[in-house]
Amino acid sequence: MRNKLLVLLLALPLLAISTAAFAQSSPVGTWTTIDDKTKKPKSVVEIYETSNGTLAGRVNEILQSDRGPNPVCDKCSGERKNKPVKGMVILWGLKKKGSGWEGGQILDPATGKVYSAKVSPTAGGKKLDVRGFMGFSLLGRTQTWVRQ
Repeated sequence: MRNKLLVLLLALPLLAISTAAFAQSSPVGTWTTIDDKTKKPKSVVEIYETSNGTLAGRVNEILQSDRGPNPVCDKCSGERKNKPVKGMVILWGLKKKGSGWEGGQILDPATGKVYSAKVSPTAGGKKLDVRGFMGFSLLGRTQTWVRQ
């Protein structure tokens, strides 16, 4: 009985560490987006799990914009047309595949264009490679976001 208790007490910290490591490998959380051209922080995006199990991302804060502190998506179409970028869902439909999430879409509010998207945690979950592309993943660009 004493041996079982000792094994249980030794295993609890390992379980807590592995659970924390898993949480860090998930893109769920708050991220500072970094412009891939200027390398400056642009916004804060919260990635969350939706009711159907996919991941989505919403802009929580605008850090830098050449269209002022409260830009609207004037080049968007449909329901996003002329809506504030702050609060807008710009990433949706991502599904877990291997070590990343794929099959989603991402909106570039500056151009109003929607691209296919995939995301992959890096640096032990402290960074997130966000790739937007048309057609093939090779034809696109990647931003690296930083976990807050």
